[in-house]
Amino acid sequence: MKIYVQTDLEGVAGVINVTDYLAPAGRYYEKAKRLLTEEVNGAVRGFAEGGFDGIVAADGHGAGAVDIELLDSRARLMRGWPTGWPLLLDGSYDALAFVGQHAKAGTEYAHIPHTQSWHYLDLTVNGISVGEYGQLVLCADELGIPVIFASGDAAFCREAKELTPWVETVVGKVGTTPGSGDELDADAYGRSHETAVHWHPELVRRRIEEAALKAARRFHEDPSQFGRIDIEPPYKLVARFRKHGDAEPHEVEREHPSSIAELMDML
Repeated sequence: MKIYVQTDLEGVAGVINVTDYLAPAGRYYEKAKRLLTEEVNGAVRGFAEGGFDGIVAADGHGAGAVDIELLDSRARLMRGWPTGWPLLLDGSYDALAFVGQHAKAGTEYAHIPHTQSWHYLDLTVNGISVGEYGQLVLCADELGIPVIFASGDAAFCREAKELTPWVETVVGKVGTTPGSGDELDADAYGRSHETAVHWHPELVRRRIEEAALKAARRFHEDPSQFGRIDIEPPYKLVARFRKHGDAEPHEVEREHPSSIAELMDML
């Protein structure tokens, strides 16, 4: 059995802010990579014990954030998607999972929320508001691949449960910044929502391992308990963008008669 583990950095416990943790120039970037990789290792331990013998960790952070030397050897590292959406996810996979994921743009009490970049206000598909989690989950749903596990900050876990109520989740931190930030331009938004209360990383890793094992066992017992999203073609995407430099707030619409993955590639 094979599982695709999508990873990101902003949702990891102990990743504190943008400047110091998210880019190679940041003074704690290498620490952030280690924190993420150890959370991934917790998931790998759980999934492996639960019966998955093919585990691929997809590094989804912009600058790269999984340290392959620290990665559990039972997982393979994927970096880069030359063919666009659905990010090399295909029918060879049985399930999808997320580690270190953040909430979508405009989420109140989220930690470092955004959708792809600081420019987005919102992204909808057939009226369903989605972030990066929802984008890939909708593509997976189109392939018949269920999402079974997700970890990140509390606001992200609520988002995941709203879209996919069956998913097992683990909270690593709780954002404390009120408001959506919709009134801010892209630069200011990127500096907002950096306050949070974090659980200790070792505790979070143990919880991830336990929840990943639970998700794997649930999946092997009865895959049908991991459901499908109620969405039908044709598909319409609406992306709303905030002010950025000289660019004023604007909206982009795209439509596709049959494929969400191809729709995402039209942005």
